[in-house]
Amino acid sequence: MRGATTPGSSSAHCDMSGCCAAPRAPMLRDMVHLRGATSLGSVIAAAEAASPVQAVESVTRELGRTLEASEASFLIADLSGRALVRLAHVPLRPEVGNTPPRAQGERRDAGESATVLPFDGGPEEKAIRVQQVQVLGPEHRDGDAQRAGHWRVLAPVTERGEAIGLLELFLPREPGVETVAEIAQLAHLLAFVVIANRRHTDLYEWGQRTRPLSLSAEIQHRLLAGPQTCEAGAFTLAGWLEPAAEIAGDTFDFSLARDELHLSITDAMGHGVAAALNATLCVGSLRNTRNEGALLLDQVTTANQALAAHAISRGLEDFVTGLVGRLDLRAGSIELVNAGHVAPYLARGSTVTPIELPVDLPLGLFPDAVYRSTKVVLENGDRLVLVTDGMLERHAAELDLAQEIRASRSLHPRETVRALADCVLEVVGGELSDDATVLCLDWYGGHGHDRSSRHGADPALASPPHS
Repeated sequence: MRGATTPGSSSAHCDMSGCCAAPRAPMLRDMVHLRGATSLGSVIAAAEAASPVQAVESVTRELGRTLEASEASFLIADLSGRALVRLAHVPLRPEVGNTPPRAQGERRDAGESATVLPFDGGPEEKAIRVQQVQVLGPEHRDGDAQRAGHWRVLAPVTERGEAIGLLELFLPREPGVETVAEIAQLAHLLAFVVIANRRHTDLYEWGQRTRPLSLSAEIQHRLLAGPQTCEAGAFTLAGWLEPAAEIAGDTFDFSLARDELHLSITDAMGHGVAAALNATLCVGSLRNTRNEGALLLDQVTTANQALAAHAISRGLEDFVTGLVGRLDLRAGSIELVNAGHVAPYLARGSTVTPIELPVDLPLGLFPDAVYRSTKVVLENGDRLVLVTDGMLERHAAELDLAQEIRASRSLHPRETVRALADCVLEVVGGELSDDATVLCLDWYGGHGHDRSSRHGADPALASPPHS
């Protein structure tokens, strides 16, 4: 979910004309390395000098200067996961007393501009999907006189598999192999600039929201784990929440310890603010006891008691279903508690089956409820998929979820969770009556070994391009 400019800034889409030196001949490899070191320092300096609301714009402009680009833009991933958003500042032009006309798909607020670019299978989506720099020649500039003769470069802005967006550059000549590699590296650096600065302002997130959020949706959104994807040496994890028209209280969460991975997927009863508040209490309790080092069953028991006490004090019958797990990264075994929830799925080879777990009471019904845990030993190459019942709602009876999990095995978990959400949306005609949430874990084994990564993503794990 995740940069752009903000009030008081000038633009995250930078026209570099007039600020770059004249084009130079292609550089030798050692000169490229020198330029990379020089650009690293200038990029960090630009990020530190600017305010958080201007940092991404400032860094994007600096990258454009370094790479002799005529234009440089940052496109942030939309919250829907199905589009990118071009962010810019469109101040009032005093000489004419108005602003430029709006582009198709553009919205504005207090001088900020966000233009949605839906995924259509084109180069932008391909760059995100395969996590490789895309270079488009001048022949793609048909009808665009301003950029005629320029090469368009799209570089993924990614951190640990989390697709934050794209760096877009227009270059006056074809970039060589070394230049493309440097662009990829600098785009990775931009990811850290976005992550660091978005903590201080709402404007990056404003750009990502293509539709307004209700109060309950706002609460629910804040409960989710900060990143939605995490690539590590022994596993990759990704989550996705597809909200219903009336928010229904789904959440997912995860946290990595030195030798353990904690994860949960929960579904609070009801809809609206009440469900969101119940979800808040549940997730807050699980996080609190986890941070105190409590065992898995103690985490679940404490959450149940907190929810039950809240329900009794308000005369309610609220409850939360959930799967709460702790993966031992050294042993490759996951301990799971099922509190009245949908069974998880295990994909092993070409076989996909529900995991039979003892089903205990939902959280919050009775303060003295007892919970049981089950250990499942994972094999290298296994995929574990956790869902909420919105993925299996009555209107989605036609969906063979096990078959869809099997069909998506070649996809990175980042694309898998969205593909599964797309399947249920298609079956119900785009109108969910309940939130649909998916958490996907791929297990590789070999905990303690370094992760294989290039510019924020493991290229061996990336999804194949669309056929």
